[in-house]
Amino acid sequence: MAGGLARRLAAPLGTVTALAAAFAAVGAVDPNEAGHYPVCPLLHLTGIYCPACGGLRSAHAVALGDLGAALTANAVAVAAYAAVAAFCARWLVRAARGRPTAGPRPRTAHWWALGGLLLVFTAVRNLPFGAGLVP
Repeated sequence: MAGGLARRLAAPLGTVTALAAAFAAVGAVDPNEAGHYPVCPLLHLTGIYCPACGGLRSAHAVALGDLGAALTANAVAVAAYAAVAAFCARWLVRAARGRPTAGPRPRTAHWWALGGLLLVFTAVRNLPFGAGLVP
């Protein structure tokens, strides 16, 4: 019985461990200091902020417990971190209870909505009135 539980929890615990290690690494190496991470190619070549610009800075702030700075760096990334955390928590609980652990199954409309949201976020953060969304 205990072997079955360990086997069921192996994948979700491994995933959570890998995510925690990634956040710990980004928390330990400040992306605000030049030279630690590569620059965004789109920003470097065009001056346009992509939807992921500020993502490492937001992850660094989350790792340090500064939600305000994380939201300022990239609010969409923070929402994604929260969604992944919720998914992992649900996965762990379902695996521990022996329930099916299939992931989310977004439909085509969900992908279009996400793409539209990212497109609007990108456009707004690159316009003068969206300066508050610039990392």
